[in-house]
Amino acid sequence: MTGSVRVLLADDHAAIREGLRIMLESHGLEVVGEAADGAVAIRNAAALHPDVVLMDLRMPGIDGIAATREIVASGSAEVLVLTSFDEDELVDGALRAGAAGFLLKTTDAATLVDAVRRVAAGEGVLDPGVTRRALALIARGDRPAPGAATHGLDQLTEREREVLEGMRAGRSNGELAADLGISVATVKTHVSSVLAKLGARSRSHAVALAAGDA
Repeated sequence: MTGSVRVLLADDHAAIREGLRIMLESHGLEVVGEAADGAVAIRNAAALHPDVVLMDLRMPGIDGIAATREIVASGSAEVLVLTSFDEDELVDGALRAGAAGFLLKTTDAATLVDAVRRVAAGEGVLDPGVTRRALALIARGDRPAPGAATHGLDQLTEREREVLEGMRAGRSNGELAADLGISVATVKTHVSSVLAKLGARSRSHAVALAAGDA
C-alpha cells in the first residue's frame, strides 16, 4: 500500500490499547481511533474508515465476532483479530465472520506490524499456533453434501487455481504477481474472483475451504 496504514484499536483494556498505539505508531502506522466494546468499534469503523481494525474478541456488550461480522459486511474496514484466546469456537467464529487474520497477543511487535500491513494490502494472516486447527475447523464445517459442487472449485479458471495455490502457500500479492508474470492489480482481481466463486469471506476462509477438499 502507498501511504500510512490507518488502524482502529478495539479492546476493552485501556492499557492494552495504549501499548498497541505506542507499538504501531513507533513503526510508522497511524492509529486513527479506539473502541472499548464492539458497538463503538462498529460505529468508529463506519465513521473513520480505517484500513484495518485490530479486534479483540471478548469485549462487553457486542463481542468481537459480532462486531467483525458487521464491519466486514458494511465494507468499513478489514479486520485483524488480536486475542489472548485460541479456543476452536473463537477461531472458527472469527474467520466465519470475515476476519482477514487471527493473531494471539503473545505475538511479537514485528510480526504484528507486518500482519497489519499485509491485511491492509488485502492479504490473510493466521497465527502459526492456530493455522492447522483453523483450516480443519472451517473445512469440516463447510464441506458440501456428496454430489454437490465443491465450494465452486470447479468454477475456477486455470489462472484462478494458480492464484489459489499461491494463497495456500502463503504467497503475498506481490510474490504471486512475480511468480505468474502479471501485475499486482491483476492478482487482486483474481483473488476477488476466487473469493466470490468459493463463497469465502476472506483469503483465510478461501484457503480453509480449499484445504478441506485437497
